[in-house]
Amino acid sequence: MLQQITEKVFSGERITSEEGLWLMQEAELLDLAPLAEYWRQKHNPNNAVSYVIDTNLNYTNLCDAYCSFCAFYRTDPNDPSAYTYTVEQIMDKIERARKNGVRTVLMQGGLNSELQLDYYVEMVSETKKRFPDVTPHYWSAPEIVRMSEVSELNYEQVFQALWDAGQRSMPGGGSEILSNEVKATVSRFKPKDTVDQWTEVHEAAHKVGLKTTATMMYGHVEKDHHVIESLEHIRGVQDLALKNGNDGGFTAFIPWSYKKDNTALAKLVDDEAGPNQYLRIIAISRIMLDNVPHIQASWFSEGKKTGQIALRFGADDFGGTLFDENVMLAAGFYNRTTENEVREMISEAGYSPIQRLTNYELVEDSRAEQASIK
Repeated sequence: MLQQITEKVFSGERITSEEGLWLMQEAELLDLAPLAEYWRQKHNPNNAVSYVIDTNLNYTNLCDAYCSFCAFYRTDPNDPSAYTYTVEQIMDKIERARKNGVRTVLMQGGLNSELQLDYYVEMVSETKKRFPDVTPHYWSAPEIVRMSEVSELNYEQVFQALWDAGQRSMPGGGSEILSNEVKATVSRFKPKDTVDQWTEVHEAAHKVGLKTTATMMYGHVEKDHHVIESLEHIRGVQDLALKNGNDGGFTAFIPWSYKKDNTALAKLVDDEAGPNQYLRIIAISRIMLDNVPHIQASWFSEGKKTGQIALRFGADDFGGTLFDENVMLAAGFYNRTTENEVREMISEAGYSPIQRLTNYELVEDSRAEQASIK
């Protein structure tokens, strides 16, 4: 089977979900690296690893999704730890972040029905007006579903309003594992319960013109075949975007492992997934997602050394600085870095660091070894 898969990969052919499952369950970890490296070089034929200077802002923690894997949300507005920031308060946070060189703001929060569509649209328009060089990489599929519900607009109309305000990209949160069987266990709230909703939101975003990422949170109740099911589904959505006449809707795929501290789901999980599982998933993601240009290594969730090693298993991007992040922090996971440390980690791994924007456009930087970009 390994020889069969190797021959297909090195001839540029797509592997099947059955072959992907065999790689998950049977292949030696180190046998995956050269297969993943083939697709990495096919998409990004250079020795460069990109990164983005970004921050992750959470505008509200009020949420009624009751996701069992989350320790961040609050359900009671009277809870002293519950909050919803005004647009002006968020602008203050962005202004502080911009002083640190931030070029992208990733923003996600709880599903708060008290917030109307105008709130989100104003957040985007004020960001673009006050900080024209900052990319608003805002919301996620469940939040778009909630905007649609409160505004009584369909997904495309919501995205058109956000597009008109200046938004051009959206993160891939809310996917977890793209299997209804898994979603029925980890979340009981409808907007996160079905794969179809996540898919319809991203397809609507792509139709309007927004680029999105695809994500996967693994290491909880899923089985190996659920991981492959997720990858197969993402590959299909990207196929459709390519078929519709553009260069694809997904810019990158980003997997990370579930952190169980302070979460209700912890009682169903014995041990958190370790580095070997992460490297296996990074490699298989790169091999299976032959139509997605970038695979992101998460130093943030997996640890800095594991993130470095992932660059040898098919990842070509090192994510961002994430100066402000509270969702993972609420689950007892604290990992922080600076731009200089990101560059050092990439260099130590044997690659040339190069700053990028949200859309993966490379940023001219006198420190970057531009000669390595061929």
